[in-house]
Amino acid sequence: MLVDIYTKEGTQSGQIELKDEIFAVKPNEHAMYQAVVAFLANKRQGNAKTKVRSEVSGGGKKPWRQKGRGTARSGSSRSPVWVGGGTIHGPKPHKFTMNLSKKVKRLAKVSALSARCEENNLMVIEDFTFAEIKTKQMTEVIRNLKLENEKLLILLPEKDDMIYLSTRNIPNVTVHPVDKISTYEILNHKKLLLFKKAVDVVHNSLSN
Repeated sequence: MLVDIYTKEGTQSGQIELKDEIFAVKPNEHAMYQAVVAFLANKRQGNAKTKVRSEVSGGGKKPWRQKGRGTARSGSSRSPVWVGGGTIHGPKPHKFTMNLSKKVKRLAKVSALSARCEENNLMVIEDFTFAEIKTKQMTEVIRNLKLENEKLLILLPEKDDMIYLSTRNIPNVTVHPVDKISTYEILNHKKLLLFKKAVDVVHNSLSN
């Protein structure tokens, strides 16, 4: 598949070949669903905790005598039926971790990239960087590419602090090294802006 390459000024500078096995497969919705569910589950801390009656302080003394008051019998003020007592069947810390096989992870990522290509929501741009940290420079690049009103994911071949720091204050724009990207991030952004060298990284990491 041939796609156009653009410069940061917004002009077309040529074309680049994208592998059909990565960017032109039929999207597998179930694989993408599994990847998104696993990503969100793995972000959960799983540390919610409530105290059962044995863990609540106090309550060692019997509140009143067993018989003669005309009220219910009670042995502790920390019973679950009392205000301030323990809880029954409350949450306990546990892991929400979900593991997917490498094949499913690859299929999900390839499906997400192919879906964005099919929608014409993927652009390739010539590699560039900035000499200084300036949000204004990155805003101008996005405007030149007519992406200023889109939820945009910029994929770099490697970490670039100048681009990252110049972009972090721009709403709805995210920057990631392409080898660290998840299926969730691809699907969570409408537009993908892929650096030219990042294409090679994708080809090397996702090729069969």
